[in-house]
Amino acid sequence: MKLQNLIKKRSLRDYIVYVSVLIGGIIVDQLTKLLAVKYLLPVGSVPLIKLGDVEVLNLTYVENTGAAFGMLKNAPWVFNTVSSVAIVIMLAYLFLGHAESMLSGVALSMMVSGGIGNMIDRLSLHYVVDFIDFRLINFAVFNGADSFVCVGAGLLILGLILEMKAEAKKAKTDTHSEDEAE
Repeated sequence: MKLQNLIKKRSLRDYIVYVSVLIGGIIVDQLTKLLAVKYLLPVGSVPLIKLGDVEVLNLTYVENTGAAFGMLKNAPWVFNTVSSVAIVIMLAYLFLGHAESMLSGVALSMMVSGGIGNMIDRLSLHYVVDFIDFRLINFAVFNGADSFVCVGAGLLILGLILEMKAEAKKAKTDTHSEDEAE
């Protein structure tokens, strides 16, 4: 198979958007983690939103030595390897032009930025700095990179649903046009 067959043409604007989202996400993630280290490490936790006596959202400094939500604490190399492979695959898919829509491309860019943001922590610190503590539903403490991955995944699913809906509408229109021609 020729390389030209693997690469789909995308506009320069698309690639500028993708790279901007990717780099912007990494910068936001790393900056917020630096702020968490500077301001939260000394105090531990700060309530941000309270409903009466119930703490809904706190900023809480946590050093996560595992993977997502603290899993795989004893095997960081497994998660590092899987994360690296996933990042490379998503980057290849994105920059070879296979993202079918701008929404899907932005979603992949967000997911890659989150993966790289947490990978930077794992490789440099041997843990990931987490600080967003949503206590209302007793959820795990997470960070900006985790948010980018989850929001990106949600947008990717939305993009796929919209693409399938558009394809179904086109197929229905094409079938209707063929029926009228007969």
